[in-house]
Amino acid sequence: MHVDTLITGAVIITMDAERRVLADGAIAIAGDRIVAVGPSAEITPPARETIDGRGFLVTPGLINSHVHITETLIRGVIPEDLPFEEELGRWVIPLYKGQTAAEQILAAKLAIAAMLRTGTTTFVEAGTILAFDAVMAAIAETGIRARTGRWAEDRAWDPAADAAALTHNAIAALEQDCAAHPDDGRLIAAWPHLIGHNTATDGLWQAAAAIAERHHLGLSAHMSPAVDDSQWYLAHEGARPIVHLDGLGVLSPRLNLVHMVHVDADEVARVARSGASITFCPGTALKCGYGATRIGLYPEMAAAGINLLLGTDGADTHDLIRAMGEMAGMFKDARQDRSLFGGDAVLAMATVNAAQAMGMAETIGHLAPGMKADLVLHDINRPEWRPLNDPVRQLIWSADGRSVHSVWVDGQRVVAEGRCTRIDEAALYAEAQVAAADILARSGLPVQGMTLA
Repeated sequence: MHVDTLITGAVIITMDAERRVLADGAIAIAGDRIVAVGPSAEITPPARETIDGRGFLVTPGLINSHVHITETLIRGVIPEDLPFEEELGRWVIPLYKGQTAAEQILAAKLAIAAMLRTGTTTFVEAGTILAFDAVMAAIAETGIRARTGRWAEDRAWDPAADAAALTHNAIAALEQDCAAHPDDGRLIAAWPHLIGHNTATDGLWQAAAAIAERHHLGLSAHMSPAVDDSQWYLAHEGARPIVHLDGLGVLSPRLNLVHMVHVDADEVARVARSGASITFCPGTALKCGYGATRIGLYPEMAAAGINLLLGTDGADTHDLIRAMGEMAGMFKDARQDRSLFGGDAVLAMATVNAAQAMGMAETIGHLAPGMKADLVLHDINRPEWRPLNDPVRQLIWSADGRSVHSVWVDGQRVVAEGRCTRIDEAALYAEAQVAAADILARSGLPVQGMTLA
């Protein structure tokens, strides 16, 4: 057997069924697949390229289960002390919708560079891309794996609006996207994501769920980060959000509900029975003061068998390793229970759990023969890694994405020596700085806090 790439002498966290960690391991890649993983002495095929893995740790590529890739140009702009509705209504959405297609492409590439350089090889986009086809074409060049969605909502807030037309157009757009960018083995594909909260009518929810079922796709939506969603559903539907969605028949293993902070025990039980997954974004919860440490039922969700995932959400950081550390600590402190969310469980949220939620458990999420060659090489000759005693614990508690040296997606090396191989980072950063200034100037919003002179 001849292989394209052979990494030898590395520490390998496989996340396979036995959760093997190899102290002196090798991994062989042929084409887009892993063909062998095991002790270095046993994995010795002739290789086109052999990489000396001594001083490195190999992990599966991380999976970011909720990220807004077109927010990065407005990072650091929005005041931290705003109420939830004011933040969204006055700042986030106007700044978002005021971007040109070219600016959305820049923002998306910037987010992808941040993810690749910190070990994320696959992401699920939040369903908030506006210039959808243009962004899809641009990000296909980066080499990352993704399931994306356009901004989809149909609630007729204006009484004069044509409600039927809003729903028809939203459904047609989702159908069109899934046909134009099918999930047929390509790296970047469209899924029928929804904004969620209270923005989708029952008809749109049921249509999106039907599209997902018909085409064997996933579906995600925001729900209940703050108390507003439950208050709205109780006032307008007479039931809490998850109770209402359960009555619509849209809860299923294809559904990924994001945030889910302000939920009750009955909602948790309904999600558990449905097989739906929940993505928590700990960094966002901490920054926005959602109250997750006070009222979040994530330990109960885990105990109920709900498939828990991790996301980085908005513009601030796309380093999923940071999110893993936050998740590992939040509920230990909140519940004063150090047994909650150990390193193995948290790493599973960013790998095997996420792959299961995406319907890709036999393709990505762990390192084994036959799996896609999505993997990360971490430099462990760094102060946060030495001495190396427990690789999983140190990945979660000691490291962050800065130790990522190289990344492969589908067998292609998309990060080498800490730099993206398919993105001109210097040009991207310069263009992003100019574009951000233009967006702010057009917005007319008052710039607050410390800004560049």
